[in-house]
Amino acid sequence: MIASQWQVQDAKACFSEVVRCAQHEGPQDITVQGRSVAVIVSRELYDKLTGNDRSFVEFMASSPLRGAEDLVFERDQSQTREVDLLLI
Repeated sequence: MIASQWQVQDAKACFSEVVRCAQHEGPQDITVQGRSVAVIVSRELYDKLTGNDRSFVEFMASSPLRGAEDLVFERDQSQTREVDLLLI
């Protein structure tokens, strides 16, 4: 549900207000010549929509690979290289 609609020139002129409205009132629709071209949403809503609101543990727990017994992770066994560090 779109909370408000802004013509692009008005949104540019009042960008701080558009952002505030997105945070407190919901998505803000941006139009050009009467056609919707963009929507500004709060970070909180964006994270919910993209799944970024989950913790790393929740992300890993929802992996389709969870519980797979045939996964093998091998560590690169090559030698490390020498690095000269300059102290300034």
